[in-house]
Amino acid sequence: MTVAERAQSQTWTIEAVLRWATEDFRARGLDKPLLDAQVLLAHALATSRTQLIIDAKKPLAPEELARFRDMVKRRRAHEPVAYVLGAREFYGRSFRVDKRVLVPRPDTETLVDVALARTEACSMSMRALDLCTGSGCVAITLAKQRATARVHATDMSPDALAVAAENAQRLGAYNLSLSCGDLFDAVPPGLPPFDVVTANPPYVATAEIASLSRDIQEHEPRLALDGGADGLSVVRRIVAGAPDVLAPGGVLAVEVGAGEAPAVARLFEERGFLHVTITRDYGRIERVVDGIRP
Repeated sequence: MTVAERAQSQTWTIEAVLRWATEDFRARGLDKPLLDAQVLLAHALATSRTQLIIDAKKPLAPEELARFRDMVKRRRAHEPVAYVLGAREFYGRSFRVDKRVLVPRPDTETLVDVALARTEACSMSMRALDLCTGSGCVAITLAKQRATARVHATDMSPDALAVAAENAQRLGAYNLSLSCGDLFDAVPPGLPPFDVVTANPPYVATAEIASLSRDIQEHEPRLALDGGADGLSVVRRIVAGAPDVLAPGGVLAVEVGAGEAPAVARLFEERGFLHVTITRDYGRIERVVDGIRP
């Protein structure tokens, strides 16, 4: 029996509908059934998770129940919560996201932290290039954290760039420019060298994609996931090409998958980068490799 059918025979309170959705999500193998139910219901009611607890006995209006039912249907199919909501928080800002881009993750905030820390000396005049920008979360965050910087971002997916452009306009990242193309080929000619190049490239080995959660493998764009046979095909090209666009002393910082950091650090060293460093994310996984162009 669906929510709508059961609603005809009983009053659905916030407490009751949360319990039902949580049990439904748990039965379908979702990792965080209670959290998912709370987040979706709070969004459907335009309220907070705390307020759901306070108003636990409050009945839902038919239109509220209908909105929540539609969201439950999408989450049942393992569509990421961020896509259902149409937004995801990153570095304290809300980014619009949908199936055209990867869902921004807290792990990637480490990439921003590294880029900001390594460019303190040129913070007022920083020139940054963000490759594989997707939703634009890294590039826009750099642009907002450094209001006097000039940031350029590229992606080979026109659909992804459309999302990034929308986020940049909505968040007021007016010191950001975008271009479409394959890595460095997309950089407009004539731009001065960059002080920092960041990238969150595809880094999942092709054979491992089938082992990812259904949320990821069935809904997030494969173009942004598939890093080739060993996961490093795009990373190699980034490390090889970065010195040509970096200013002397400029920094390359790349996000990598779990267990890939030592191999990527060797790529940096082989390409001549100095002071190669590996930084762990909030989960203590080696997540970002960076180095300095001589």
